[in-house]
Amino acid sequence: MKVLHVVFQVGDASYVLPAADVVQMESFTTATQVPGVASYVAGLVQIRGRVIPVVDLRARFGLPAAARTLDSRIIVVQFGERLVGLLADSAREVLGLGEDDFHAPPEVIATQSQGFVRSIAQSGNRVMLRVDFEKVIGHQVVQEDVRHGEQA
Repeated sequence: MKVLHVVFQVGDASYVLPAADVVQMESFTTATQVPGVASYVAGLVQIRGRVIPVVDLRARFGLPAAARTLDSRIIVVQFGERLVGLLADSAREVLGLGEDDFHAPPEVIATQSQGFVRSIAQSGNRVMLRVDFEKVIGHQVVQEDVRHGEQA
């Protein structure tokens, strides 16, 4: 059975997340900087009346910064009761993938990707990386929300 996944770009790679976990996608203009947060936290944005933290995926994945474009997107993802935005270079596609399309990543990827890559999807000639959302948003982002008693 095929499950819909949101496909997004960061650098030269394509990544996927289950569409059921994605609440919405928005264009990115700017974020309010917050002192003392991890370097990969772009800041806070207000989307539909809620203030949510945004994780800059380029910074999180150790890629060089790039100019934001009209294609830059915040992918708002639900994690338990929380909403977190993922800042990607672009996100415009939804693709049906079945579990048989996913495979364990090669050992070198599994050991050197800091746990960000859960599996690899193949669809035709395309290779896409399925991210481990909890690892990507990081323990620090989770702990900050809990400590401040906020539902960001």
